[in-house]
Amino acid sequence: MHLLIIWLINACALLAVPYLMQSIRVDSFSTALISALLLGLVNTLIRPLLVILTLPATVFTLGLFIFVINGLMFWMVAHWVDGFHVSGFWSAVGGALLYSVISWALSVLLLQK
Repeated sequence: MHLLIIWLINACALLAVPYLMQSIRVDSFSTALISALLLGLVNTLIRPLLVILTLPATVFTLGLFIFVINGLMFWMVAHWVDGFHVSGFWSAVGGALLYSVISWALSVLLLQK
């Protein structure tokens, strides 16, 4: 049940991002659900491998390269899902940052114990 609530929170966060960035568009709630599910899977399965492979760049940039990896994951999911559009790479980096901040804030507000 907890996993389902987190999935819904992430979908709502993804729906909020286009209101803050004009370069990102999510067409419907079902698109947001699919995109949030794929973002979760990509961040669980592919992101750790990319972090390990790009460890020298991450260390050299003092961790800032993680933002690039997050943007790439966000952009990749946008290419896979119809109805989820990101206009460019830097929009994806900004969108990934906003998505994670909004998702975190909603999780803190809604999942307090």
